[in-house]
Amino acid sequence: MLRRIGIAAAFLFAALLPASAHHGWGSYDASKQVTVEGKIVTTKYENPHVTLTVEAQDKTWTLTLAPVSRMRNRGATEELVAPGKVITAVGYVSKHDPDEMRAEHITVDGKTIQMR
Repeated sequence: MLRRIGIAAAFLFAALLPASAHHGWGSYDASKQVTVEGKIVTTKYENPHVTLTVEAQDKTWTLTLAPVSRMRNRGATEELVAPGKVITAVGYVSKHDPDEMRAEHITVDGKTIQMR
Protein backbone atom coordinates (compact mmCIF):
# COMPACT_ATOMS: atom_id res chain seq x y z
CA MET A 1 0.00 0.00 0.00
CA LEU A 2 2.80 2.40 0.91
CA ARG A 3 4.47 1.65 -2.42
CA ARG A 4 1.28 2.56 -4.32
CA ILE A 5 1.04 5.85 -2.49
CA GLY A 6 4.68 6.60 -3.35
CA ILE A 7 4.13 5.81 -7.02
CA ALA A 8 0.95 7.92 -7.11
CA ALA A 9 2.79 10.83 -5.46
CA ALA A 10 5.62 10.57 -7.98
CA PHE A 11 3.17 10.72 -10.91
CA LEU A 12 1.37 13.69 -9.37
CA PHE A 13 4.65 15.53 -8.84
CA ALA A 14 5.74 14.84 -12.44
CA ALA A 15 2.40 16.08 -13.77
CA LEU A 16 2.72 19.37 -11.87
CA LEU A 17 6.25 20.22 -13.06
CA PRO A 18 5.23 21.90 -16.36
CA ALA A 19 2.71 24.10 -14.53
CA SER A 20 5.34 25.27 -12.06
CA ALA A 21 7.61 26.36 -14.93
CA HIS A 22 4.91 28.63 -16.36
CA HIS A 23 5.06 32.20 -15.14
CA GLY A 24 2.18 34.61 -14.78
CA TRP A 25 1.83 37.73 -16.88
CA GLY A 26 2.14 39.78 -13.68
CA SER A 27 5.91 39.45 -13.97
CA TYR A 28 5.92 41.93 -16.88
CA ASP A 29 5.72 45.71 -16.54
CA ALA A 30 2.49 46.58 -18.35
CA SER A 31 2.94 50.27 -17.55
CA LYS A 32 5.69 50.68 -20.18
CA GLN A 33 5.12 49.36 -23.68
CA VAL A 34 8.25 48.78 -25.77
CA THR A 35 8.91 48.03 -29.43
CA VAL A 36 11.70 45.68 -30.46
CA GLU A 37 12.77 45.33 -34.08
CA GLY A 38 15.49 43.04 -35.32
CA LYS A 39 16.54 39.78 -36.88
CA ILE A 40 15.34 36.51 -35.39
CA VAL A 41 18.40 34.51 -34.31
CA THR A 42 16.73 31.47 -32.74
CA THR A 43 13.20 30.11 -32.58
CA LYS A 44 11.85 27.72 -29.95
CA TYR A 45 8.44 26.75 -31.37
CA GLU A 46 7.09 24.70 -28.47
CA ASN A 47 4.79 24.99 -25.47
CA PRO A 48 4.12 26.54 -23.07
CA HIS A 49 5.03 29.57 -25.23
CA VAL A 50 6.95 30.14 -28.43
CA THR A 51 10.15 32.02 -27.66
CA LEU A 52 12.46 33.89 -30.00
CA THR A 53 15.90 35.38 -29.63
CA VAL A 54 16.06 38.65 -31.54
CA GLU A 55 19.17 40.69 -32.30
CA ALA A 56 17.97 44.29 -32.09
CA GLN A 57 20.01 47.44 -32.51
CA ASP A 58 20.41 47.95 -28.75
CA LYS A 59 20.78 44.36 -27.47
CA THR A 60 19.71 40.75 -27.82
CA TRP A 61 16.14 40.17 -26.64
CA THR A 62 14.19 37.07 -25.65
CA LEU A 63 10.61 37.41 -26.88
CA THR A 64 7.88 35.35 -25.24
CA LEU A 65 5.02 34.83 -27.66
CA ALA A 66 1.74 32.88 -27.55
CA PRO A 67 1.33 29.11 -27.12
CA VAL A 68 1.88 27.00 -30.25
CA SER A 69 -1.85 26.34 -30.83
CA ARG A 70 -2.69 30.06 -30.79
CA MET A 71 0.26 30.86 -33.04
CA ARG A 72 -0.89 28.29 -35.61
CA ASN A 73 -4.55 29.35 -35.38
CA ARG A 74 -3.58 32.93 -36.17
CA GLY A 75 -1.25 32.06 -39.03
CA ALA A 76 2.03 32.48 -37.16
CA THR A 77 3.62 29.28 -38.36
CA GLU A 78 7.11 28.13 -37.51
CA GLU A 79 8.18 29.24 -41.00
CA LEU A 80 6.88 32.78 -40.39
CA VAL A 81 9.03 33.23 -37.26
CA ALA A 82 12.07 31.38 -38.59
CA PRO A 83 15.63 32.52 -37.89
CA GLY A 84 16.80 35.15 -40.34
CA LYS A 85 13.42 36.91 -40.59
CA VAL A 86 13.04 40.51 -39.41
CA ILE A 87 10.41 40.98 -36.72
CA THR A 88 8.82 43.94 -34.98
CA ALA A 89 7.33 43.10 -31.60
CA VAL A 90 5.35 45.35 -29.29
CA GLY A 91 4.96 44.33 -25.68
CA TYR A 92 6.16 44.56 -22.10
CA VAL A 93 9.55 44.01 -20.49
CA SER A 94 10.00 41.45 -17.73
CA LYS A 95 10.32 42.83 -14.21
CA HIS A 96 13.00 40.19 -13.53
CA ASP A 97 14.98 40.10 -16.79
CA PRO A 98 15.49 43.40 -18.67
CA ASP A 99 16.36 41.44 -21.83
CA GLU A 100 13.03 39.57 -21.99
CA MET A 101 9.68 40.82 -23.18
CA ARG A 102 6.16 39.45 -23.56
CA ALA A 103 4.90 40.35 -27.02
CA GLU A 104 1.36 41.66 -27.41
CA HIS A 105 1.64 41.61 -31.20
CA ILE A 106 4.28 40.90 -33.79
CA THR A 107 4.79 41.89 -37.42
CA VAL A 108 6.75 39.66 -39.78
CA ASP A 109 6.74 39.77 -43.60
CA GLY A 110 4.12 42.54 -43.44
CA LYS A 111 1.72 40.36 -41.43
CA THR A 112 0.66 41.56 -37.97
CA ILE A 113 -0.49 38.93 -35.50
CA GLN A 114 -2.02 39.45 -32.05
CA MET A 115 -0.57 37.21 -29.36
CA ARG A 116 -3.40 37.49 -26.80
